[in-house]
Amino acid sequence: MTRKHFLKRLFQLSAVGAFPFLYSWQVEPFWVEFVQRKLPVKNLPKSLEGKILMQISDLHVGDRFDWNFLIESFQKAQKFNPDFVVYTGDFVNHGTAEEQEDLKKVMKQAVYGKQATFGILGNHDYGKNWDDIICSENICQILRDFGINMLKNSSEESHGLNFIGFEDLWSPNFFPEEVMKTVDPSKANLILCHNPDACDRDIWNGYQGWILSGHTHGGQCRIPGVITPVLPVENKKYVSGEIDLQDGRMVYINRAIGHSFQIRFMVRPEITVFTLAQA
Repeated sequence: MTRKHFLKRLFQLSAVGAFPFLYSWQVEPFWVEFVQRKLPVKNLPKSLEGKILMQISDLHVGDRFDWNFLIESFQKAQKFNPDFVVYTGDFVNHGTAEEQEDLKKVMKQAVYGKQATFGILGNHDYGKNWDDIICSENICQILRDFGINMLKNSSEESHGLNFIGFEDLWSPNFFPEEVMKTVDPSKANLILCHNPDACDRDIWNGYQGWILSGHTHGGQCRIPGVITPVLPVENKKYVSGEIDLQDGRMVYINRAIGHSFQIRFMVRPEITVFTLAQA
């Protein structure tokens, strides 16, 4: 092999080796997927059949990636003309003053439901150590100022669909037991819960129905059936997508639109577009 041929082969191999890194750093983190699927809800009013409920989770506004991507994704999401929109936590990365100002810029372009828009907080909305209540209150107020109806261990009915929202499992304010005592099983109920590990806590009071979660980012990097190296939950079956809990509860884990670090491999950022149906 000549020196020239050797150097050519070395360059080719280097380019091939660099491609997965470049793809996972510069392509997939900004390649949002709109996952479309049915959401069968018990006791759903006929008037809501076929309506669109959109789930957006884990914006992580901060300095880890260019958050203008979120605005561009919102603009695409608005074309679905959703009837309901739910935001399931982690609006910021650490909740600094700068992040709060950037969140305002992002939420100026937020996606809203024609009927209602709800949100819950995630662990990152409680500051760097997930225990800053003042930070969480500031984030919550910003979101309310932009028309997001924030649920904090509380519920609210809209057009016959009852939304129940938990505070984050890792926060100092995780006390969902009281609101779960008030859930009427004869209604069409839907629970928003950022961290799916809460599904394994003794808090559900016999609830049967859907739980919409986020938090995991789907692991961000994954080879299905082989490895998901970063998964911030105790129960490692809580990765992404639909999971039947075998007791009348179903959980859907959104893969997140934002990132805690700018790298994704085989786990595209997600906005979920549900079509409501009677169960």
